[in-house]
Amino acid sequence: MASPTRVRRSQLVSIALIGLLLGCAPESNSKDSVASTASVESLAEAYHLDSGDRLRINVFRHVDLSGEFVLDGNGNLALPLIGEVQGGGRTLRDLESQIEIAFAEGGFLVNPQVSVEVLSYRPFYILGEVNQPGSYPYVTGMTGITAVAMAGGFTYRARQSSMSVQRRGENEQRSMGLASTVLPGDILNIEERFF
Repeated sequence: MASPTRVRRSQLVSIALIGLLLGCAPESNSKDSVASTASVESLAEAYHLDSGDRLRINVFRHVDLSGEFVLDGNGNLALPLIGEVQGGGRTLRDLESQIEIAFAEGGFLVNPQVSVEVLSYRPFYILGEVNQPGSYPYVTGMTGITAVAMAGGFTYRARQSSMSVQRRGENEQRSMGLASTVLPGDILNIEERFF
């Protein structure tokens, strides 16, 4: 029979090991969530707005000037007091600055503070050898294979290893793997295989 000191020491070691294991688990999960949050934030920082994007614009302490807006076909949006603002081709931070300057220079607000967030991105388009080609709503973190899944999957003639992608503002298509990231407004073409 083991002595009480030895049993107590064994229990303390077990408790310490469990504590270490439990203490490490949240840290690794938090790193994963930080990495996924970083990718979402990097999309928000690098993303250039264009027609079809739905935005929420908040003007601090001015609910009457805040609201949801959609960029029109020319990439513009109409805001109360300041009128039409060019949003197409700008990042979120650029648009925030432009709106703040317009409110200040127009004499409407002193030291305005504006935040802009994307509620829904413009759609992406998928053509070629998929069962249901067309436009689909963009989902953050999309890849080519998830786009194909949204379009009803491949036809029996589809090349299932790559796709052609044309990005907004680019004249040429580029060949990409199906694991590649899809961006809002992308035009994807799933080509026919040769055999």
